[in-house]
This record gives sequence, C-alpha cells and structure tokens, in this order.
Amino acid sequence: MVSPLNWLLGLFSLDIGIDLGTANTLVNVRNRGIVIDEPSFVAIEKKTKKVLAIGAEAKEMVGRTPGNIVAIRPLRDGVISDFDVTEQMLHYFIHKVHERMLLRVPRPRVVVGIPSGVTEVEKRAVYDATISAGAREAYLIEEPMAAAIGAGLPVGSAQGSMIVDIGGGTTEVAVTSLGGIVVARSIRVAGDEMNEDIIAYARQKYNLLIGEQTAEKIKIAAGSAYPLEQEKVVTLRGRNLVSGLPDSIDISSVELREALKNSVSIIVDTVRQAIDETPPELISDLMEHGIVLAGGGALLDGLAQRLSEECRMHVYVAEDPLSCVARGAGKVLENFEALHENPKSEIRNPKSP
Repeated sequence: MVSPLNWLLGLFSLDIGIDLGTANTLVNVRNRGIVIDEPSFVAIEKKTKKVLAIGAEAKEMVGRTPGNIVAIRPLRDGVISDFDVTEQMLHYFIHKVHERMLLRVPRPRVVVGIPSGVTEVEKRAVYDATISAGAREAYLIEEPMAAAIGAGLPVGSAQGSMIVDIGGGTTEVAVTSLGGIVVARSIRVAGDEMNEDIIAYARQKYNLLIGEQTAEKIKIAAGSAYPLEQEKVVTLRGRNLVSGLPDSIDISSVELREALKNSVSIIVDTVRQAIDETPPELISDLMEHGIVLAGGGALLDGLAQRLSEECRMHVYVAEDPLSCVARGAGKVLENFEALHENPKSEIRNPKSP
C-alpha cells in the first residue's frame, strides 16, 4: 500500500529511468524521453572532497587539473567504486531533471540499469546510493533486458532474442524469451579495455605515451574489428618516452585493429559461448531474426560483420545504440505498475526479501 506521503510526493515528482554507465549517464523521464546525457565524471578537491564539477564539465578537466583537483569516474566496470561521489553525481542529475521541469520537490521513483553479473552487495550499493541521492523509491533492472526493450525486441513473447550491450566497463550478452533472461553472460571487457589496448600498443610499439581521452578519440576515428573497404590513417600525439618530448606518429586502422584484437576476440568468444548455452528452439529464432548490438561499443566499425562471420548469423546495430538502456528504462516506467506486479518481471528492489 502506498503511504500518503509517497502519494503526495508522487504528484510533484517525476518517474525517471537512469542508465548509470561507466562512461556516460543517461536520464529518461517518464513520457518525456531522454533529457540528460552526460559523461559519468566528477571533479573534486582532494583535501576537502568538495565536488567542483559533474558531467561534461568534469570530463573536460581529465588530465588537465592542478595538483589539488582530481577528475574521477565513480563507477568502474559497471559498478560503484566510490559510493559518496556516486551519490553526489546521482543527486546532481536527479535535481537537474526537476529544475528543467520547474519542479522543486525532487523525490522521484527511479529505475536504474545495472550489469547482469553484479553481486548482491553491488546491487545494494546502487540502491542505497539512489535512495541517498533523493529517490523515494528505487528499483533495479538488468541492463541487457533494458537494452533489449529499448532496442524494440519482443522480450515479452515466446520468440527468442539476443542482445549484445557493449558499454564502457562491461559487455552484456543475453538471450530473452517470455519476459525473462534465458542465458546471460557478463564480462568486464568493453570500451575502456579497448582504450587501454590502444594506450599499451602506442607505448610498446612507438614509445609514445598517450592519454585515455586521446585513445578514445582515435578508436572512434579509425578503430575497427573487421577489414575496412578503405583503410584509414590518423595522427597520434603524445609524449615520447625516450626523449621526453612531444611527438606524433601516423597510425593506420590496420594497426589499430591489431591493437584491439584481444578485446574484440574476448567479446566474440563470449557471444559464441552464450549461443552454445542457448536452447535449440531459441537458436532457430536467433537464426531467423538475428543478433542486436547496443551500447557505445556497437559503433566500432566492422564489429557487426565480425560477429556475423564468427557466429554465422545476421548481426545488426540497434537504432541509436547509445541510448538503448535509457530508452528501455523509460518504457519500463510507462508500464511500471503492470510490470512490477508481474512475478516474472526483471525489475528488482533490493530492499524486498
């Protein structure tokens, strides 16, 4: 039964879905769509722990701050690594949504996407941080299910569907049917690991030290998982580890493909393992309807072709893959009452027994 206080707060607050990602946080307001899409970065003053900037402004500070300021990501591999900073980041986004809607009572009901492989302790940490940030109710949904809903897959039907959600910290692979997840695999190899591969390659082959943001830009510009029709060449700038001076080199998409080989191979192997565990009846559905890629990693050139060749199935990228989880959380909110009362629902409240 809903308490009178929560009923009253519900009249003046918004229901919001949050894709609490390692790299980016997206906020979807019920019946309004995505209103916030900002990097999951927080800049703090070291001694006082005072928050100086959150989101895009904080990301701009990465690698550029003086000694007394540090720009950090409070989530690593899809889970909370700094509880207090995550709470302040969520508080900022929740209040920002209500300020945009001219509402001054930010006590919303919140649905948060979490990786499928997290522990009960990690789930509880997300729940506690969301409640501490100002939510009156908090519910968790596994990211692959939210991504499948956001990608428009028929998760409620008997038809089998496969989603591969490649984010910043985790890659989630799931086969859904009849409103639930039949097979799930979660690995902590995704966009961040690819960036680290590029940093390591530049260091080992060219003695060039580059930053994480530079690696990400190069990955977006020329990274690939499959030979391109026209290979690209980009300039990599950093510090020469031998001379200690600034240096630049031209690097081709062929070399970047070599640098990304290990991470891409792990993701491909994970998808193949999930297919191997999938019941035969659902395999026939996947062969007919294909595999969907979501998340920022889905935008890596040639990844769909590589997976299609390796898995012998049609693989395609979802429409606007970056926002699939947030859009899925929004659709959950639109049908919240019916889904929450369904015993098969993937929505979870860690406070409940």
